[in-house]
Parts: sequence; structure tokens; C-alpha cells
Amino acid sequence: MNYRLVALALVAGVVSGCTTVGPVSSPIEARWVGKSAGSFFARYAPPYSDSSEGSQTVYNWRGGFNRIKDEKGRSISVSCSATIRADSEYRIRSITITSDRPGAKGPSYCTELLTAE
Repeated sequence: MNYRLVALALVAGVVSGCTTVGPVSSPIEARWVGKSAGSFFARYAPPYSDSSEGSQTVYNWRGGFNRIKDEKGRSISVSCSATIRADSEYRIRSITITSDRPGAKGPSYCTELLTAE
């Protein structure tokens, strides 16, 4: 009887820890998902390649070329690379950062660049 009670308590504990969580978006996705890919490319530069995957188009993009000062005052070259998926209506469905480095104000230059108003 005690084993059953312990087993039941363990199962209840495990199940109560399960929750349904929606996709956690990055600040970049929060800013751009649902918006026009054309607006993104007009603002930051066109993609350097694209391919079709079903009803979506996958764009490989690199931009934001700049020189910034790092935390030690040195001038460094920065840029951002991403994979951008757009639907058949040319709306951004996801943005995945593929290359990033620390920015002037934090750990991600891409976040600084792509979330600025």
C-alpha cells in the first residue's frame, strides 16, 4: 500500500509540473513576425539567397555592417546574419539569427539592430 501511495505521489508531482507553453519569441521576432518581408529588406538590405520550402520562402540575409566601440573602447566591425521565413503573402513567419556578436549596449548586436524603431 505504501508503495502505491508513493508511486501515486510521484506521478502526481511529475504531471503537475507539465504545462503548455506557447512559443517563446525573441525581441527580434516580437518586432518582425507578421510584418512584410519587403519592409524588412527595404530597411536592412536584400537577402543574398532564397529557396522555397513548401508554401514558404526561406531567405538568407546578412546586413547591419557597422563599426562600433566595444566595452574596452576598441573599434570593431559588426554585422548580423539571419534566416528569415516568409509565407506566400510575403509576411515574416520566423527569424533565426545565424551569426551575431556583442553589440555596443549588450550581448547581441542583432537584437540592437533589428529591434530599433
